[in-house]
Amino acid sequence: MNTKIPKRLPYGNADFHSIRTENNYVYVDKTRFIELLENESNKNKIFIRPRRFGKSLFLSMLAYYYDVNYANEFEQLFGDLYIGRNPTPRKNSYVVLEFNFSGLDTASAENFRNSFFDSVNFTVRQFLHRHKNIFRKAEQFIEQIDKEKTTLSILNIAFNLADEAGIKIFVVIDEYDHFANDLITMGSVLGNDFYKKVITANGLVRDFYEKLKIASGRGIVDHTFITGISPIMLEDLASGYNIVMNYSLKLQYNEMLGFTRDEVNQLMDSLGIDAERISVDMEHYYNGYRFNSDADNKVYNSTMILYFFEQILESNKPPVNLIDPNLSIDPKRLKRLVQNESNRNMLIQIIKDGNIVSNILEKFSIDHLNDDSHFISLLFYMGLLTIKEGCLNQLRLVIPNYSIQRVYWEQIRQLIEESSQLVQVNTEYLMKAVNVIALEGNIYDFIDYVSKNVFSRLSDYDLQHFDEKYIKVLLLSYLLLNNLYIPMSEYETVPVRTDIFLQRNPNFPQVKYEWVWELKYCKTDAKETEIDQKRKKGLEQLNRYITASRLKDRPNLKSALLVFIGKDKYEIVEN
Repeated sequence: MNTKIPKRLPYGNADFHSIRTENNYVYVDKTRFIELLENESNKNKIFIRPRRFGKSLFLSMLAYYYDVNYANEFEQLFGDLYIGRNPTPRKNSYVVLEFNFSGLDTASAENFRNSFFDSVNFTVRQFLHRHKNIFRKAEQFIEQIDKEKTTLSILNIAFNLADEAGIKIFVVIDEYDHFANDLITMGSVLGNDFYKKVITANGLVRDFYEKLKIASGRGIVDHTFITGISPIMLEDLASGYNIVMNYSLKLQYNEMLGFTRDEVNQLMDSLGIDAERISVDMEHYYNGYRFNSDADNKVYNSTMILYFFEQILESNKPPVNLIDPNLSIDPKRLKRLVQNESNRNMLIQIIKDGNIVSNILEKFSIDHLNDDSHFISLLFYMGLLTIKEGCLNQLRLVIPNYSIQRVYWEQIRQLIEESSQLVQVNTEYLMKAVNVIALEGNIYDFIDYVSKNVFSRLSDYDLQHFDEKYIKVLLLSYLLLNNLYIPMSEYETVPVRTDIFLQRNPNFPQVKYEWVWELKYCKTDAKETEIDQKRKKGLEQLNRYITASRLKDRPNLKSALLVFIGKDKYEIVEN
């Protein structure tokens, strides 16, 4: 009897060749999209997806499929995949020129120019070396590259050699906008002025793309495929590279990157992971992305799910931290984007309501990032919002999943602590207070501390937003300081949703108590009759929650009504 050997997980590996030829790695077949892309009329394509969505691996797959040097390995690399059974006319018919603009140095103008030049230099050197069987005197031209002073002269060497050899170039560019996002959202000292200089007429980056456009017009570059996380440079490059078409929002490419539910199931089967042993709702934590309102399937962020499976395989239990640490840069970028009041107000609205109605722009300029639609579009491309459904002539956008919701909660806590100068917030005390909630069933220490040290010290700006939703967000953000619970907002108990459900983290079975909290808020001058009415309504809601089928049989479930009066007073009624 043959025993199925589980495949290995290629977490962090973006090299298609090694995944397909080494160490029995699992691979989710995305090759059917090669056929779709090749049949498109425009040969110059850009595809935008959030960070860690598998863009680099997809580009690597394209490179091995189209490069003439790997024709002899076609069967090994693609034979059992869709494209191996349905090869296209252009397979292994190009020399592939692969650029990756991640990691460019934006510390100073000189550093950026040098690192951009070095990146192009390195890429073209590797290109000539890899194809020296095709290019006559390739080694001689590799030496010549070191003598060139500009990126354009280096590109000319590659283009002229391909033209002379009578073979066309397929260009792939990964992280095309990485440096732009650094300059715009990470607060580089170079700022927006430098960004404009390098992408407008006679700018370093503008010249690079204009050179690609010229080579495409001459037929030397036959295809270009570009990826990044935002389309911001498309507008700012203007006529320098106006031949590219954005395929990011087209229905047929909704699932090109990321994993569908069926693909996640296939992954689990290949890895030997028993679904019955997973105590975490993967759908709730990692799924939820939709890039076209007509798409039938939502997709998982591929790195999120691979991180989750990696932890399962390593320790046979879900990770304590549900969010992959490699995604931690998003809160930093988000913080930079909400430095102005308009964007911050919009962010607070999204966090409180969980959705927003807007259009998604396919390209936009740095000059308009403070406009509502531009800011919301950037949140969408960053993976912090996704499409739920069409809403008349606009789209309803929602927070994709629980992991991203936590990013928002943590961000709002940081913003409030900075704006209100809450320098005395004692996170160690709060973590201990959550321990008391979990082990002793006492919530008073936690609520009292947050009320006295956060709510009562909020800035005038934050007090403008102070209501039940804002209170809930703040409580959730401080509950995240301790991993004993997986705090849930609007937990569905059918037909109603709780304000806060403190679900036991499966990694900590010693947590004795789970909690349901209902929140009510009254203004400082509220009459006792109003407070009493809200108190009664809150207790009625609690009774519905804890008797609902999804909660009624959970062991050691406690519930409490929290009534906040102004910013300084509160009462707790345990049900």
